[in-house]
Amino acid sequence: MKFLFLFSFLCFCLGLLSQRVSSQDHASTPPRGWNSYDSFIWTISEEEFLQSSDIISKQLLPHGYEYAVVDYLWYRRKVPGAYVNSLGFDVIDEWGRPIPDPDRWPSSKGGKGFTEVAAKVHSLGLKFGIHVMRGISTQAVNANTPILDTTKGTAFEESGRKWTARDIGIKERTCAWMNNGFMSVNTKLGAGKAFLRSLYQQYAEWGVDFVKNDCVFGEDIDVPEISFVSEVLKQLNRPILYSLSPGTRATPTMAKGISGLVNMYRITGDDWDSWGDVLAHFDVSRDFAAANMIGANGLLGKSWPDLDMLPLGWLSNAGSNDGPHRYTNLGLREQRTQMTLWSMAKSPLMFGGDVRKLDDTTYGLITNPTLLEINSFSSNNKEFPYVSSNLSARAFKNDDRVHTWKARRHLTDAKSSDTHVLGLTTCADVKAMGWSIQAVDQDPEHICWKGNSRSKRRAPFCLNKRESLLALDEDIIDKQKYQGKVNLLASDKMDLCLHASPKRKLTSKELKRGFFSPCRWDANQMWELNSNGTLVNSYSGLCATINSVEAQANSQGVRSWIATGQKGQIYVAFFNLNDGWATITAQKSDLAKELPGTKLSRGSCKGTEAWSGQDLGIIGQTISFSVIPHGAAVIVLQCT
Repeated sequence: MKFLFLFSFLCFCLGLLSQRVSSQDHASTPPRGWNSYDSFIWTISEEEFLQSSDIISKQLLPHGYEYAVVDYLWYRRKVPGAYVNSLGFDVIDEWGRPIPDPDRWPSSKGGKGFTEVAAKVHSLGLKFGIHVMRGISTQAVNANTPILDTTKGTAFEESGRKWTARDIGIKERTCAWMNNGFMSVNTKLGAGKAFLRSLYQQYAEWGVDFVKNDCVFGEDIDVPEISFVSEVLKQLNRPILYSLSPGTRATPTMAKGISGLVNMYRITGDDWDSWGDVLAHFDVSRDFAAANMIGANGLLGKSWPDLDMLPLGWLSNAGSNDGPHRYTNLGLREQRTQMTLWSMAKSPLMFGGDVRKLDDTTYGLITNPTLLEINSFSSNNKEFPYVSSNLSARAFKNDDRVHTWKARRHLTDAKSSDTHVLGLTTCADVKAMGWSIQAVDQDPEHICWKGNSRSKRRAPFCLNKRESLLALDEDIIDKQKYQGKVNLLASDKMDLCLHASPKRKLTSKELKRGFFSPCRWDANQMWELNSNGTLVNSYSGLCATINSVEAQANSQGVRSWIATGQKGQIYVAFFNLNDGWATITAQKSDLAKELPGTKLSRGSCKGTEAWSGQDLGIIGQTISFSVIPHGAAVIVLQCT
């Protein structure tokens, strides 16, 4: 009997250890799967989703695509008048939580939520994911629904009273690009925490394996929600991969504060099928690699900078209420460039096309074994700047030409030929310390930027200062917290206020964006000047920086990335961003300096190009390859 007890106890301990090891290995490689957004936007039905999941299981799961994710608004009724930013069309339960639209998701009837859908997805060997927005819905706040206390199964009570949605919703912090849809939750309140806890416990009960939390990162960052949700996920009885979106103007400094709380996080705006969007990802992926953010510690495992979904194959249009109905606008060479960068940067790979119309070319593109090997198992991934190129006169005609993208906003100063670029960063960043109150034309009510100026004689960049509309509003309950915060106007003659986050979702390539918008009752337009010279935004908690840059930059050029494989391979990717052919060359000695410990400097190397399968034979002291316009080459070196 004693032996039997010890044996049972040992099995129990081994089970706990196994569960712990498994959870600590969460997202050990960049997650891979399919997301419904690019092909269906928000209108996908249960039938369409399960059809897609069945195809993913048969065709893509063998290549590691294991997640099937329903993107946003699965709770919105598909009826006349409903669209992305409409109000009053969502299905919520008695506790104010979104539940699937029963017309599109009939198995959800009777309070079952996504339980049956998740079970079917699991039976196919896949993992089930959903998209959720920040905080609480405006519809729930307007209905003033009670908050569920999951520990008791009844309405949440604290301080002798029952709490409701109006108590926890922060109306002045609505999602900047879906202001009719959702707002932040006050996580300082027990009721606010109870609401978020009830959301994610419900997702776990449904069988969800992946949650994409939107409007909480980049310039929409909501650190309190991210932090609390991460804690809730740690306590659940099933592992849920935690993903953040969007990543507009995300920086490594910003990401370092949250990467340990999540498993993947977007670092760009929405990626769509244009060459401009592909170009937009080169600088930001380089910066995150240089900051050692690839595969850093994350929630119960690792975290990965996310370059967004792959808009390949059969797609819809952004903001559409129907689809899919068209083929990707990217040419094959551009699609290969995108897949190459995503793989070399070890971004999560989420295919966005309609798998029901998956053609052989697209299938071959997203299942290329060398690229998938690089994406999952390579290391030392980084941009390699030591390359040269010879450009050919042969031109490539393409109507989708853009200038190099910067993840910032441009506002040309009439007094100079430069462009003032507004950026957002964490307030601990010394680059944000350059603001002060100055008198302009005998008027002291200005906040001006003089920090990091290249010319001390240049006039400072200034904005008109006015007490914020929120601070003046008599109906604000917690008015005290808005004292000292201001609106910043372009001029004293126009009622246009500086805002931190745009009023709509942006694609990665968008260069010029609205810097000011009509002044309104909105934390997105509220700023506070601190004594250390930082200017903090009340919506995101991020601080503003201003830089002067040349008005235009040239997008044309070549880029290169390198990495090492788990079996000693050395990967060299060449990217030709020009409109003409380019012969790109790297010196073997330079590669050896960047990848010490490899056999590059002392061995003989054979080369193969991954996309074409071309055998390059023995590689001498230089590696050279002629790359098609807008194309990429991936050279695999085996050195002995």
